[in-house]
Amino acid sequence: MSFPTHRPRRLRTTPAMRRLTAEHRLSAAELILPAFIREGLTEPNPIASMPGVQQHTTDSLKRAAAEAVQLGVGGIMLFGIPAVRDATGTASLDPDGVLNKAIRDVRAEVGDELVIMSDVCLDEFTDHGHCGVLDANGYVDNDATLEIYGRMAMAQAEAGAHVLGPSGMMDGQVAVIRQALEEAGHANTAVVAYAAKYASAFYGPFREAVDSQLKGDRRTYQMDAANRREALLEVELDLAEGADIVMVKPAMSYLDILADVAAMSPVPVAAYQISGEYSMIEAAAANGWIDRRAAITESVLGIKRAGANMVLTYWASELAGWLKES
Repeated sequence: MSFPTHRPRRLRTTPAMRRLTAEHRLSAAELILPAFIREGLTEPNPIASMPGVQQHTTDSLKRAAAEAVQLGVGGIMLFGIPAVRDATGTASLDPDGVLNKAIRDVRAEVGDELVIMSDVCLDEFTDHGHCGVLDANGYVDNDATLEIYGRMAMAQAEAGAHVLGPSGMMDGQVAVIRQALEEAGHANTAVVAYAAKYASAFYGPFREAVDSQLKGDRRTYQMDAANRREALLEVELDLAEGADIVMVKPAMSYLDILADVAAMSPVPVAAYQISGEYSMIEAAAANGWIDRRAAITESVLGIKRAGANMVLTYWASELAGWLKES
């Protein structure tokens, strides 16, 4: 039962053979496009550290959503950047605020043809850049933040979001949001829990994308990169609280976590290919060090292979176009 009886290379001989025997495949329907809209822009604003990504105007965001539908992309995750921030992120609750208006605009543009997801978090809306309100000692107040998250969730559901994405890593956030949705008559609005979200050095370009005001770090509430078992606890808690989908973030340096979660989760698993992952590949490709298209495709396929049912990636539409070509 060894060579020459077994020659694994027989199944690699031609492109057709490799396609036939592939264990995992990418599908546009499993891709989610993160998108930023900034209040007050008259033209889309390129993000310097993320070549090819921009802060949208209303019109450019609607065009991006329509393009995603045409390409067969599964969903869009919306992040809003307000003109005015304060200590408690008041603008996040305004029905006519940048994010809630964007949800309505995209829903009016594409209806139910694209799953519209929205970020339930205060970091873009606070003048200190943290994901929650601060107490007198400058520590993020978990329970005071939850009360705001519940109100944010209702506002976003009423604006038309199909799925809400609480990303702040507050204890109990899924339960509070689920309860708020049920009480407000939004029983069909789903929750994708950022269940295992790590404090990561690879978020840097995202901070530019949302014009983050953060000083310091988020290590008191986001997970420690050293911890693996703890991720399963976080996922189990979110499942018990009613999460419809669970997410691992980042993807690249946490494929072991993703595989662990995929092995135990009874609900679909998402993974977020974050800004630093995107920017590193774009930078290497721009320098001619790697093949851009091949590297992008391989990176997303690796996330899928590790167990993700859906992948948030800034290349979602471009990759979907390549898949459509082939």
